[in-house]
Amino acid sequence: MELLHKLFSDEPLLALFVTIALGYLVGKIKLGNFVLGGIAGTLLVGVVIGQLGINIDSGIKAIFFALFIYAVGFQGGPQFFHALNRRSLNQLASSFVMCFTGLLCVLLAAWMFGLDRGMAAGLAAGGLTQSAILGTAGDAIAKLGLAPALVKTMQTNVAVGYAVCYIFGSLGPIIMVTWFLPMVMKWDIRQEAVKLANEMSGGHPELDPGQFNAVRSIDTRIYEIASSSKAAGKTALAIDKELSDANVEAIFRDDKALDITDATIVRSGDRVAITGTIDVMENASDFFGREVPAPNGLLLVQENREIILTNRSLSNREVGEIHDHVNVETRHGVFLTVVMRMGRELPLLRKLRLKSGDELHFTGSPSDLDRVQSKIGYKISAAAVTDFIFFGVGMLIGMLIGMIQFKLWGIPISIGSGGGCLLSGLFFGWLRSVHPKFSALPMGASNFLRDFGLAVFVGIVGIAAGPQALVAIRQYGLTLLFLGVGVTLVPQIITFFFSYFILRIRNPIEALACVAGGRSANPAFAALLLKAGNATPVVSFTVTYAVANVFLTLWGPVIVGIITKNASP
Repeated sequence: MELLHKLFSDEPLLALFVTIALGYLVGKIKLGNFVLGGIAGTLLVGVVIGQLGINIDSGIKAIFFALFIYAVGFQGGPQFFHALNRRSLNQLASSFVMCFTGLLCVLLAAWMFGLDRGMAAGLAAGGLTQSAILGTAGDAIAKLGLAPALVKTMQTNVAVGYAVCYIFGSLGPIIMVTWFLPMVMKWDIRQEAVKLANEMSGGHPELDPGQFNAVRSIDTRIYEIASSSKAAGKTALAIDKELSDANVEAIFRDDKALDITDATIVRSGDRVAITGTIDVMENASDFFGREVPAPNGLLLVQENREIILTNRSLSNREVGEIHDHVNVETRHGVFLTVVMRMGRELPLLRKLRLKSGDELHFTGSPSDLDRVQSKIGYKISAAAVTDFIFFGVGMLIGMLIGMIQFKLWGIPISIGSGGGCLLSGLFFGWLRSVHPKFSALPMGASNFLRDFGLAVFVGIVGIAAGPQALVAIRQYGLTLLFLGVGVTLVPQIITFFFSYFILRIRNPIEALACVAGGRSANPAFAALLLKAGNATPVVSFTVTYAVANVFLTLWGPVIVGIITKNASP
C-alpha cells in the first residue's frame, strides 16, 4: 500500500487512469440483466483508490467535464430544437412532467430529512441517473462563496449521494417499463410492438426474434430481354416509371454498353442491368425475361452515402408520403437504407416521420446521389475534421454563460460552466444541422469527448471524495438509499398515468418509451428494446431523451440554489 501511495502521490494521473480502467472493468460485471456501467464503476473504484489520499488538480476535472457536457449538447442540439413542435407536444410534455416531478421529489426529500445541498444534488444525480448533475451541482456549490473545506465536503456528498442511489436508479426504470407497468395495464410488450410495427410499415409483416431477411434489401441483377418481354420496345425512363422502386443501370447490346438517355429504347436480345428493392426484383424476370450472368468485366459503381437532412420541407413528413409524392426522375437510382437519429437507428417504416438533423443513409450511383443530395441536405464526409474556430468559440460562450448569476424568488442561481457549455453545445449542434458549413465536429471526435470527458471527470470526483465518503455513507447511507428508491419510482408512476390519461399517449410502446426517455434511462430503454423485439420504442425514446438530458442536467444548480442547508463542518 505504501508503494502505491508513493507512486500515485508522485504521479496522480496514474491513479486516474487506473481508476478508469478498473472502473469500466467493474462496470461490465452482470448481475442477471443488470449491468452497473462504466461510469458508476469508475466512481466506486475512485472512492476506493481515493482512500490513499491522492490529490489531482481540480482544473483537470473542470476542463474534461466542460468538454463532456459540450459534446452532449452538440449531439443533442438538432433533435432538441426540432423536437419542439406541435406533433411531438404530448411527448415533450411527458418528458418535462417526468423531470419536474423528479425535481419536486428531490426537494421534498431534502426538506423532510434535512439533506444538505450536496447530498440533495447527489440524490438527484443517482435517483434520476443523470451523471451530469455531478458536474453542474459541483460548479454551483463552488460559486456559493463558502469556506473551501465546506465546499469540498458538499461536493463529496454529491458523489456519495450519486453512488448510493445510482444502482436502484438504474434498476428501477427497468422494473417499471418491462414488468410493473405492463403488468398493471395488462400489456404484452412483444405483441404490442409487433402491432405498432405493422401499423407503421403499412401492413408488412414483422419478423420474430432470431429471424431475418436472407435477401439483400437492394440488389442488382442482369436480365436478357425476351421478344415477349413487357420491357421490349420501351424507353429506359418508361421502365423506371413502371417499376417505381427499380431502375435501369446499364444496357448491353452486342456486348457493348450503351449510353443511356431518356429516349434509349430497350430491344429484344439486350442485356439489362437492373438495381432495385428486393420486393420489386423478386418478380423482375416476369417483366424482362430470364436472369443471366453479368458480362465479363462489368463494373457498376455504387456508393453508400450518409446525408444530414436539412431541407425543412421534408421535415415532419413520413417516409412513405415522401416516396409517393416524389417523381421517378428525382429518386431514380437512389434508395434509402437507414435512418439514424441522435446515434440510434430508427425502424425504416413507411410511417416514420423524418426530422431535421436526421442522418439518412442512401445507396446509389455517385451521379444519382449527387442529384438527390442537393434536395436533402449535406453529405457527411469521411474526411471531416473538427472546426476548431467554432469549437473554441462554442466553449468560450459556454464558459461565459456559466458565469452569469441571477436570482429566482430571491434565491441566487447560476448554471455554472457545465450548464453554460450544455446550452452552447445545443446551439452549435443546431447551427451545424441548419448551416452545415459551420462548426464541424465529427461524430467520432464528439463521442470521444463525451465518453472520455465524463470518465475523467467521474474518476477525479471519486478519488477526491474517497477520504470523506465513508463518513457520509455511515451518516446517510440507509436513509439515502430509501430516498433514492422513492425519487426513482414516484416520478415514473405519476408521469406514466398523467401521460396515459391526460396527455392521451395510449400506445403501450410509446407510453413505456416515454417513461424511459423522460428520465434518460438508457438501461431501461435497452431492456424495453429486448422485450419489444424490434425498434419501435426508438422514436418516442429519442424525443423525450433529448429533452430530459437538458432539464435533468440543469436541475443541479437549481437544487443547490433552492436548498439552503449546508453540510456540517
